[in-house]
Amino acid sequence: MTAEIKIQKNVLSKNDEIAAQLRRTFAERRIFVVNILSSPGSGKTTLLEKTAQALGSKLRLAAIEGDLQTSRDADRIAGHGVKAVQINTGRGCHLDANMVTNVLPQFDLDAIDVLFIENVGNLVCPMTYDLGEDRAVLLVSVTEGDDKPAKYPTAILKADLLLLNKMDLQPFTNFSTQRFGMDVWKLKPNLNMLEISCTKNIGLEAWFKWVQSESQKKRQS
Repeated sequence: MTAEIKIQKNVLSKNDEIAAQLRRTFAERRIFVVNILSSPGSGKTTLLEKTAQALGSKLRLAAIEGDLQTSRDADRIAGHGVKAVQINTGRGCHLDANMVTNVLPQFDLDAIDVLFIENVGNLVCPMTYDLGEDRAVLLVSVTEGDDKPAKYPTAILKADLLLLNKMDLQPFTNFSTQRFGMDVWKLKPNLNMLEISCTKNIGLEAWFKWVQSESQKKRQS
């Protein structure tokens, strides 16, 4: 057990070094980087599609897509005129900083305002790995149940913004926004939560404004 802990610490230490270099690279070019985290099927790719439709003419967007297999998510994003590169992790349950570094040469970094990193769908492993991002956005859908903050506290603690998706389906579930919110704010009292539905275009304007505002702050830094 001691050896396993030591190896894990070494892996995370190396990842943090690479992430720090990524952060410097992004800072030099004033690229606002968002690490999007969620369970599988929460709506990450649909969120990015809606974002591309709304902001593609206002901001220069790009995306890194993380999945075990297939290029389907990258293909969907590219279909909206956004440069998207797929990372297939095979059996890996998360992206790491080295994976991000390896695909950066496929981008023209001087032509990007906002880079979205859609992480592998998982509420555990991705929370440990810094990708050099400016903000971590956690996407949770009501169809997953309102117990997720209590069961996966590290996801809440990592998040800089929480998006509660599929609100149009809430009437058909026993999801309690009150219970969900109480568990969230016990862990992180000041965490901002936006209630949205990507498929029904509910609450997305607040998300778009957040992206624009944070990107502008980065460009002016």
